[in-house]
Amino acid sequence: MKNPLLARAFALTCVLLTAFWSTPSSAAPIVVGGKNFTEQQLMTEITTQLLEAKGFEIVKKDGMGSAVLRQAQENGQIDLYWEYTGTSLITYNKVSERFSPEDTYRKVKELDAAKGLVWLNPSRANNTYSLAMNADEANKQGIVSISDLAQAIRSGKALRFACNSEFYARPDGLRPLEKSYGFDFARAKLKRMDTGLTYQALKDRQVDIALVFATDGRVPAFNFVILKDDKGFFPAYALTPVVRKVVLDANPSLAPILNALSEKLDAPTMARLNASVDVSRKSLREVARDFLKQSGLIG
Repeated sequence: MKNPLLARAFALTCVLLTAFWSTPSSAAPIVVGGKNFTEQQLMTEITTQLLEAKGFEIVKKDGMGSAVLRQAQENGQIDLYWEYTGTSLITYNKVSERFSPEDTYRKVKELDAAKGLVWLNPSRANNTYSLAMNADEANKQGIVSISDLAQAIRSGKALRFACNSEFYARPDGLRPLEKSYGFDFARAKLKRMDTGLTYQALKDRQVDIALVFATDGRVPAFNFVILKDDKGFFPAYALTPVVRKVVLDANPSLAPILNALSEKLDAPTMARLNASVDVSRKSLREVARDFLKQSGLIG
């Protein structure tokens, strides 16, 4: 190409095309989903802010139920969200066998790959279901484990239990738990309510036991004690980013960014972040921004 003006124009065009195809925002927007409780809303906000800071265009859709969110991802309506290994194993893949935390991750990674879903690196935050009591009451009654609770109920103690409707019906929920430990809550003592209300009901002593999540910041803030799952009924629920494979293929820089975020998360960190929202009443946006800056993930 002998004309210098044409040569410069050609070179500039190549540079612009290269920049266009290498910039994340040139791809289709990434739809980030989330469920309808604090930890999930936080992870949706944290992920959205992080990816936007890295140049991606994001559409955020949080506040969804578990089954609806999972179906939306399988249908291609949600590209990415943070799921729990135990939920995929039992609820979505209908596996009743219990595995170690590591094997649970490997199993769901394998099963969901067949559905076009990629499990990236799991975090160290295990947000498993737990049963909690007020610490003073648990100490008074000598209840340390779920086996102790089962024995107390079998001996005639009419203890009141609060849980959400989803746990009541889940295959890893209330009825299988009762069967595993050999007890039954009396129907009149079983209170179904929204997830967030179980904590307040227990704090206000409207119930004696409540369903909680292990990483919820209200557990230490309200001086609850989690009953030991001494029979290992609940599987591991490692918080993990799950992305549609076609989206990862189109955005090669996405996996390293999400894996770096996952590396920063453990149970104490999630409990602290959750408490910032649920106890200190800070906004999701503020808590997410502060965490990303303090962890060095954004400037």
